[in-house]
Amino acid sequence: MNVILIYSDTMRKDHLGAYGNTWIHTPNLDKLADQSVVFDKAYTSSFPTVPNRLDLLTGRFTFPYFEWARMPADEVSIGEELRKHDFVTMLIGDTPWIFAYGYNFSRGFSGWNWIRGQEHDELSTYPFNPSLPCDAQKLRLAETSTSQYLRNVARRYWEEDYFPAKTMHEAARWLEENRKAPNFFLYVDTFDPHEPWDPPAHYLELYEKDYKGEKVIYPKYTFSSRFSAEEVRHMRAAYAGEVTLVDSWIGHLLKRLEELDLAHNTAVIFTTDHGFCLGEHDLVGKAIIENDTSAHVPLWDVISHIPLFVRVPNLRPRRTDAVVQTPDITATIYELAGATPPKTVQGKSLVPVLTGKRDDHREFAVSSSSLVHGKRARRFSTVTMDNWQLVYGGEKYEPASALASTVDSIRRCEVAYKPEEPGIELYDLATDPEEIRNVAFDRRDVVERLHRRYVEFLAAIGCPPEHLENRLRLPKF
Repeated sequence: MNVILIYSDTMRKDHLGAYGNTWIHTPNLDKLADQSVVFDKAYTSSFPTVPNRLDLLTGRFTFPYFEWARMPADEVSIGEELRKHDFVTMLIGDTPWIFAYGYNFSRGFSGWNWIRGQEHDELSTYPFNPSLPCDAQKLRLAETSTSQYLRNVARRYWEEDYFPAKTMHEAARWLEENRKAPNFFLYVDTFDPHEPWDPPAHYLELYEKDYKGEKVIYPKYTFSSRFSAEEVRHMRAAYAGEVTLVDSWIGHLLKRLEELDLAHNTAVIFTTDHGFCLGEHDLVGKAIIENDTSAHVPLWDVISHIPLFVRVPNLRPRRTDAVVQTPDITATIYELAGATPPKTVQGKSLVPVLTGKRDDHREFAVSSSSLVHGKRARRFSTVTMDNWQLVYGGEKYEPASALASTVDSIRRCEVAYKPEEPGIELYDLATDPEEIRNVAFDRRDVVERLHRRYVEFLAAIGCPPEHLENRLRLPKF
């Protein structure tokens, strides 16, 4: 069986019709969901973009030993492994981090195509001083990434010039050229709806028509109270426009799959790496980033809970509450391809869930930032089990900062998010889905139970002792 994997970076689960959204237009993804097994309890594993892609390609939980960095030479990648089983493997994407600076996440694929120009990519040198859409103090990396992006898109005019269109168009062309390949694995990775949020006007106008304020297309990751209420509403509208733009062009790719008579023997998987705060928890972003410092924030449900659809020919569409994570997608691709996964894979295939043979998979999920600097600068893990979600930042916090990458390749002095607090939060998602009431102090029994399972999980996946040490005990709270 052929497999197409579609990754849409920073795609919030609650912004899709398939998960109950009623105000954002996502007809193509909703149709795909209607034809798929829809996972209601899918969670990210390693956070954010680059670590999550390593989990995806290797089928491993890499956060205990890996941080934002180049792909290690000794990691076993699915793009290379499936070639041993006579698959043509192709990576097409506009997500810059997996291609740039020698990050080498394309290693082992039969071919790869980087659609250039997103975010920081040094593609264009003109115009020299592009006009910023708002006060530079409101933007993340105004003089570097934002300005570079504006240079890269300065000649953009038609919708077909936008990155999701380019990426899905190239993927559709690749399908046409390779439609007679014995077997193929096509991995399509689009960066949208990740910021900058600047969809074509007709998409933005679906959600906002009369905004007159500054357009904060690439907001500084900070407390949302630093922006006006109107600016936050505009960000939400612009993000929604990006979601609909992505949906439209994924529809183009899926339509081409049908036209080429490939849908009958091709599995299609759609997912993302994580979500994003658009005012929730008084945050815009998925971290706190100042000029020279950064801080990891708790991986609340709005960040850790992700969409996942899997459409397999001749399998009955349905919904499932099976708890699944990113490495399980990798193991599933191996089984759908009829290939034995390497022993390094830690994920568990979802095929028994897809076929309806079982409706459970994992007892709980662990989503986590890298633990490499977890003591010198608090890094959070989230444990989701039953209706409980535990956010845990390690036993100790040493105020001496660590120099590390948080959500990009820039190394900053890393500090703690709210260092005056113990770094423990517990939420009852059944009664408090927006995670407003921290009940950790009232339900110590649940905190201790989830923490114990978390430590057992870290040991089982081979967490290095030096990184496990700060996770073994709970701080006083």
